[in-house]
Amino acid sequence: MSWSASQYVRFEDQRTRPVRDLLAAVAPRPVRHATDLGCGPGNSTEVLLQRCPDSQVTALDSDQDMLGQARQRPRLNVPRVRFEQADIAQWSAAQPQDLILANASLQWVPTHETLYPHLVAQLSEGGSLAVQTPDNLDEPAHRRLREVAGSGEWAATFADFSLPPRHAAPFYFELLAPLCERVDVWRTTYHHPLAGGVDAVVEWFKGSALRPYLARLDPAGQTAFLAQYREALRADYPGTDDAQVLLAFPRVFVVATR
Repeated sequence: MSWSASQYVRFEDQRTRPVRDLLAAVAPRPVRHATDLGCGPGNSTEVLLQRCPDSQVTALDSDQDMLGQARQRPRLNVPRVRFEQADIAQWSAAQPQDLILANASLQWVPTHETLYPHLVAQLSEGGSLAVQTPDNLDEPAHRRLREVAGSGEWAATFADFSLPPRHAAPFYFELLAPLCERVDVWRTTYHHPLAGGVDAVVEWFKGSALRPYLARLDPAGQTAFLAQYREALRADYPGTDDAQVLLAFPRVFVVATR
């Protein structure tokens, strides 16, 4: 599955707010080495650099388009930032990390029961793993997406389709508490105002949740699927096409300090 950096950054301000809140919850301490797992177009890496002004930072992503966009950011074009194309599931740090950030990336990686302990093992003593993952599978945008994909002409195409499992906050506390000195877990629902009615909701998810669905379709199929999805969402986001809608978006946060 490929990603579109330009599509993702259309809502950059709203997508960046959670990473600011996440890093604000990390206890201050000297950070020499930090990694941004799933750096995307670099918005989260910029926040990490501001939070850790004296650190060497690795910005890692599996997608070349995302890394290309990140490299173009002037604030990231500095010697202390290194870019790496790699799969999070296969990643191991070259040296112990004082801070590992994963903002809206680990939900695409399965087997959290082994992934999270592996990431904690990459930390230095006193280092922190800071993770934010969407927890919105029960929200209208995802429910309608599953309904459309499971109906009519699309049912056969998506019969074997599934996303990696997601877990509630207690899962992460119980998993990480035996491995860490401190584990903070919380859930926050953001309400993002989007200008443009239901079309804005579709555009938001074209940069994230829709990607694996659209990857299975040819261009004509993508157009037809998006049209049906857009119509299905009108029941949840009523109003004129130029109205402002409020997109509710729950997220789970974890800060685990070794």
